[in-house]
Amino acid sequence: MFARTLKRIREKIRNMEYVVTIHADEAMDDDGLTIFDVEEIILTGEIFERQKDRETGEWKYLIRGETLSKDQAVAVVKINITSTLVIVTLYVE
Repeated sequence: MFARTLKRIREKIRNMEYVVTIHADEAMDDDGLTIFDVEEIILTGEIFERQKDRETGEWKYLIRGETLSKDQAVAVVKINITSTLVIVTLYVE
């Protein structure tokens, strides 16, 4: 359903066209994850939900994938008005 969007998100990961919010950075620390885990979640995962951001009206995508250690985790991402991928948060399931 979101194949084109996921392709675009993965392209941004591969080209390092992304930023990590402070909230996502703190969530990574809390779960013992690195940016490489976040990249792996997005590159191996699938979009399972889309939500509208209350503050900006932008679409957020929830991607479920695997970390480098094969744990299931979710990355919440959006593409902002400058076409940069924003890693909003993540969590291990």
